[in-house]
Amino acid sequence: MTKTRRQLQKEQTRKHLIETAFRQFAQHGFITVRTADIAQAAQVSHGTVFAHFATQEALFNAVIEEFGLRISRRLHELAVGNRGLREVLEAHLKGLREFEAFYTRWVVESRVLPDSTRDTFTIVQSTISFHISQAAEREMDAGEQIPIPVHLLFNTWIGLLHYYLANDDLFAPEGSVLERYGQELLEHFMRLIKAR
Repeated sequence: MTKTRRQLQKEQTRKHLIETAFRQFAQHGFITVRTADIAQAAQVSHGTVFAHFATQEALFNAVIEEFGLRISRRLHELAVGNRGLREVLEAHLKGLREFEAFYTRWVVESRVLPDSTRDTFTIVQSTISFHISQAAEREMDAGEQIPIPVHLLFNTWIGLLHYYLANDDLFAPEGSVLERYGQELLEHFMRLIKAR
């Protein structure tokens, strides 16, 4: 079935609003950005936002869902195959660097966002956990890594990243935390889990 011009235009407007909201949230945060700010940045009427998203929560969910798809797709592209844990973690860092500002805001503000957006955050983390746990289990089975329950291994890695990202004003006030410290964090983590 061929889409009408009106349907195509509606889809393009929705995508444009999601992209604009993505940039606004990355730059200013979820809490402070209002739908009116997004409408202004997208150069549409405020009512247009609500024509596509019934509530602000629906807009949050659409943006976070889009981010989840992007980061999961990117990680899958970078970490596909029987890669080692180091390669998967490098892929994770590379994928996060592409979306660092947005992801940092999400990490910092996730506790005050609606439950539905936190559910999406959990789904994204589960996808990342899957790739990391596959590589880690292979290396633990081969005796290359110390045996650690995969949930602890994953949470230690994520906790390390999130600590640095949540404190970006201390670690990299003028730039990217992951660019500045990513490799160092990876090396530290790999030393912690390496079989002696």
